[in-house]
Amino acid sequence: MPIIFDSEKKIFKLDTLNSSYIFKIYRENYLVHLYYGAKIPDYNLTDFEKRNMYASFSPSNCNMTDCDFSADTYPFEIGCNGAGDMRISALQIRGSSGCAATDVRYVSHKIYSGKRALEGLPALYANTDDECTTLEVETLDKVTGAKVTLIYTVFEKLSAMTRSLVIENTSDKSFEIERALSFSLDLPTKDFELYTLYGRHNKERVVEKRPLAHGLQGIHSKRGSSSHQHNPFMALLKLDGGEEHGDAYGFNLVYSCNFTSQVEVDYNCSSRVTMGINPDDFGWTLAPSEKFYTPEAVLVYSDEGLGGMSRTFHKLYNTNLVRGPWKNKKRPLLINNWEGTYFDFTDDKLFDIAKWAKSVGIEMLVMDDGWFGVRNCDNCSLGDWYVNENKLKGGLSKLIERIKGLGLKFGIWYEPEMISPDSDLYRAHPDWCIHVEGRERSIGRQQYVLDMTRADVRDNIFNQMSEVFANNDIDYIKWDFNRNISEAGSAILPPEKQKEFFHRYILGTYELMDRFVKAFPHLLFENCSGGGGRYDPGMMYFSPQIWCSDNTDALERLDIQFGSSLCYPASVQGAHVSASRRTSYETKRNVAMWGSFGYELDPAKLDDETNEIVKQQVADYHKYYDLIHYGELYRLISPHNDPYKCAWEFVSEDKTQAMLTVVFRHYIEKGNFFIKLRGLCADKYYKCEETEQIYSGALLMKAGLNLNDYDDYDGESYALHFSEVK
Repeated sequence: MPIIFDSEKKIFKLDTLNSSYIFKIYRENYLVHLYYGAKIPDYNLTDFEKRNMYASFSPSNCNMTDCDFSADTYPFEIGCNGAGDMRISALQIRGSSGCAATDVRYVSHKIYSGKRALEGLPALYANTDDECTTLEVETLDKVTGAKVTLIYTVFEKLSAMTRSLVIENTSDKSFEIERALSFSLDLPTKDFELYTLYGRHNKERVVEKRPLAHGLQGIHSKRGSSSHQHNPFMALLKLDGGEEHGDAYGFNLVYSCNFTSQVEVDYNCSSRVTMGINPDDFGWTLAPSEKFYTPEAVLVYSDEGLGGMSRTFHKLYNTNLVRGPWKNKKRPLLINNWEGTYFDFTDDKLFDIAKWAKSVGIEMLVMDDGWFGVRNCDNCSLGDWYVNENKLKGGLSKLIERIKGLGLKFGIWYEPEMISPDSDLYRAHPDWCIHVEGRERSIGRQQYVLDMTRADVRDNIFNQMSEVFANNDIDYIKWDFNRNISEAGSAILPPEKQKEFFHRYILGTYELMDRFVKAFPHLLFENCSGGGGRYDPGMMYFSPQIWCSDNTDALERLDIQFGSSLCYPASVQGAHVSASRRTSYETKRNVAMWGSFGYELDPAKLDDETNEIVKQQVADYHKYYDLIHYGELYRLISPHNDPYKCAWEFVSEDKTQAMLTVVFRHYIEKGNFFIKLRGLCADKYYKCEETEQIYSGALLMKAGLNLNDYDDYDGESYALHFSEVK
């Protein structure tokens, strides 16, 4: 059994493919953590809960005066506020007395096959009940009446598990949830490097690492989205670890709004990891019998370093997060008109782009911003989702009919959560935008944000968009979100519930997205937020691909895509060839092939030679689709460690195919360049398609390849493909 409970020793043991997670019911029904790491067969973890003797100022439980227990030092399954544990808290509930001391103790538990959905929230799912096993541990704070259920699901065939909380009010009075993080994890050492992903618009998810130090360190967002600035992911790598060796722990939150992710190192050099809803600007009033669900956190352990951790995340998300008909269905290769035309397009110009697309083998045209209302620039019409017939003379149906006549699919851009001050919708409903009465309404990118906590707002947007979807043969929706939230408040929430706004906002957004996914299951949704501002697993649950970044420059994309790959699979990564100022089309192709491939350019500016190059790239996309989208990724040379070059490799799951890609960012004085591949079968022989040389897997991984004959000037790149010789 992947989850067992020893009733005599009161120990829970949760096993995945290569990891074990163990905790116990300690004296006075405290839930105490014992171990999380490489898989072990037994659980004879005698006194693993004990830490160095607590300081004289650390309080102890008066019922356990004969032992060295202190809530200030012991490793807990859920760290609570104000009852002796002075470290960062995962749970804080202010009861009807006004006190925020919180203390939950074990009551009961149950173990079952499969996994339940989280009410109103995206989460990982089980394809079949035998794919995973769930443990629910019920705890109770006797003073406030808060019943807190700790939910653990282990995925037996992967080294992954999920954690979340359900808080229920069993008392006869309301209480306030002030802090409800999805988990806390106490590790016995601080000997780790902390990896996070920071950035900005056009420079998302750049890797940053630093050794843990005493005190608090971490990241957060309070922007109303997971954000460009920080991603809801972090990892801990043992100080002696690396890309393919050592203990690595990865943490990711399935959530698209304000989050916090922190590690606290205490005076005993123990490390507490926490992740969940950002408690800043958060509060939730829970009436008697009501429940509150926290977002789900995903925990991955690997003893094969960051690379092993990443490959587990990739497989898990491809199989148990992305859903719907496009989960395993081959996605169409597209051209988006945005960088080719911006707002300056007509139906005839789009048709010309479509004709070119058909001639080179591209499968879908996506019409981006500017097709609706009276929108010829970015200062109007968001919220007015009717066709601008001054641009599309025959209307949308006529344009689609012409595009479909060429044999292409058709996609369209929306920004459903936004409203322009210059729009019919705003003039009719100025109270529908997010605002605080009496305060100036901050403008961002010439737009406001709609109040998605309101059912009437969501219904209006759903009805407008559904009319377009129902009356037109549309295949793809690009769902954009182009500003952060300020002056957070809702006209319909009472004062005591305004701190619930941000969480209610994302719940409303999820509800609207889910409605569309169910009403129009054939549609391929691609999420976007000024590029990668909501590049998170919450959005991946609704859209199987996400536009990685508005920055389409191939060399700039290297940092972005390497950082993204720490957690997110290539299958969800929108990556296009564009007319960016640098590098050859070969390098643009080699970088963009690492994802859901497409184009962003004006084909009228391409010569015949370039058109032939594009045709070959399209053929390569189809040839290597499965290898890239579902193969195992090995980061061989990271741009975060080497300023001159980088390299990565995809290997098919059956070890019969591999692709090595090398990109030179800056020229350096010629030196020897040998590179060792990874992930191959040592006993197999592989033929390089480009050179027709045959090598054993052992040779490629142990001796490597001599790449001295390849060009290494700024922006040069090459891809080598290997197939098993049978």
